Order: sequence, then C-alpha cells, then structure tokens
Amino acid sequence: MASVLASPRGTLRSYWDSSIGKKQVMAVTGLLMLAFLLVHMLGNLKIFFGPKDFDAYAGWLRTIGEPVLHGAWYLWIQRVVLLAAVLLHITAAAQLSKRDLQARPIKYSHGQRAKASFATRTMRWGGVILALFIIWHILDLTAGKVNPHFIKDHPYHNIVADFQTWWINIIYIVAMIAVGLHIFHGFRSAAQTLGNRRAFAGKSLLALGTTLAIVISVGFIAVPVGVMIGLVD
Repeated sequence: MASVLASPRGTLRSYWDSSIGKKQVMAVTGLLMLAFLLVHMLGNLKIFFGPKDFDAYAGWLRTIGEPVLHGAWYLWIQRVVLLAAVLLHITAAAQLSKRDLQARPIKYSHGQRAKASFATRTMRWGGVILALFIIWHILDLTAGKVNPHFIKDHPYHNIVADFQTWWINIIYIVAMIAVGLHIFHGFRSAAQTLGNRRAFAGKSLLALGTTLAIVISVGFIAVPVGVMIGLVD
C-alpha cells in the first residue's frame, strides 16, 4: 500500500480523495474561470463600438498564436482547458457537498448557519443554474443550435438578434446575477483555501471579490440591456 501511495498516481489519487485537495482544485479552477470571465466580459463590451469593431475582435480571437498555432487552435485549446476546469470544479463541489451533508445528517433548526450570507446559502443552486446556462450559451451563441437567427461568423448580428427576445434576456440576466453571487462568495474562499488567511487580507479580499463580482456581472448585463434600449442595434 505504501508503494502505491508513494507513486505519482497514488499520491494524486490520495490528494483528490482528500477534502483539502478537492477544495484546492475548486479554488484553482475557480480562479481560472474568473480570469476567463473578466477577459470575456471586457471583450463583449466592444459590441458598443459597432459591428465592424466587434466582428474584427471576434475574428482576431481565431488568429491568436499564429503562426505557431494554426487557425482557431487557440480557441479550441482554451475551450478544452475551460471544459476540464468546469468539470473538475463541479465534481469537486458535488463531492464536497455530499460529504458535508453526510457529516450533518440532522439539518440546522433554522436552515443553514445564521451567519451564512445569501451568496453562501445559494451557492449550490447558483452552481446548478450556471452549469445549465453554460450549456444553453454554447448552443445559443457558439453553435447557434437554439438561435433561429444565427449566421456563422457574424457574432454582432447573432448577439443583437438574440437579445431582441425578452425571455432570453431574462435567462441571461439571471445567470449573470448568479455569476456575481458565485464570485462574491467564491473569490475570498478560494484565496483562503490557497493559503491567504491573514485578518487584514480577509477584508481586502472581500472588497476585491465584491468589486470583481459587481464589475463582471454589470459588464455582462450591459450587453442585453444595451440591445433592449437601442444603444446596440
């Protein structure tokens, strides 16, 4: 047994089986997805500069890494890495949640702990909402399978046409609020899991996490709102 645990495979399995290992995996993958969301949000805001600039930006994304990388290889590498991060994040979260429920078979008399924030109490359901939204978003604006007005390689048109429908805007806005709550709770937790537990840093992390949550959520929501009020058409 000792020889198995001493092997790289055995050590990795032991790390993954531990609660701290799962929390650290959640922290790293969460921060990776946060970085992607921030960059993605900033890129989305280019839609306010008009179709020429936005479509040029979308086209540029397919050329990143050239000539070392061919065509849209960078985008596919990014998608594979993000998919792996999402799957690891969800798996670790589900397994930790299961352990938490097994460790506390008797519910608190008043639900969760009184000091728990709204974001903490809704973390699990928020995660489910985001997982479903990611699937919808890919089918809607990446693959175009659920967007009847989708035209390949015309991202500006696809977004504007999509957000003409009120219920799609609601889906998107609710999901972005869930993103904000997830970031608000998860950012400080991730930083603390990875070793930053100093009291003064805790306040700074809370402020930074709150700022990131608001900026990213508002930045994403600005796009459907801009379409609805005619700033983007």
